[in-house]
Amino acid sequence: MKKNPVVPYLLIIAFGLGLIFFMSLNGIDKKEEAAKKAEDPKTEQTDGKTEAAEPDAEAITTAKCISCHGEGLKGSVGPTLHGTGLDAAGVEKILRDGQGGMPGGILSDDKEIAAVAKYIADLK
Repeated sequence: MKKNPVVPYLLIIAFGLGLIFFMSLNGIDKKEEAAKKAEDPKTEQTDGKTEAAEPDAEAITTAKCISCHGEGLKGSVGPTLHGTGLDAAGVEKILRDGQGGMPGGILSDDKEIAAVAKYIADLK
């Protein structure tokens, strides 16, 4: 008897479609939670109380800084941010006002600016 070479592919397709279906059901259950986070990503729910979350400086720099300062902030189009010799206040001033080719105002939230300034000032 000759085996049909199409059967394994059909099984893989059926398994993939079933997996997509069940994963989408899981996503439907979490839709409200995701919508709440999208409305206000800077707050966290803990025991029914809403608390302001501390900004994640590493995530912010990954999202906003690596396009110019490179992976790991070690320099690319812009200079390296490791060992700048600046304290957090100096970095904060650059983040607000800009310097050289870097425009100011990339970050507008004061807590984010302070967190990123401390993170960059601490890079060795």
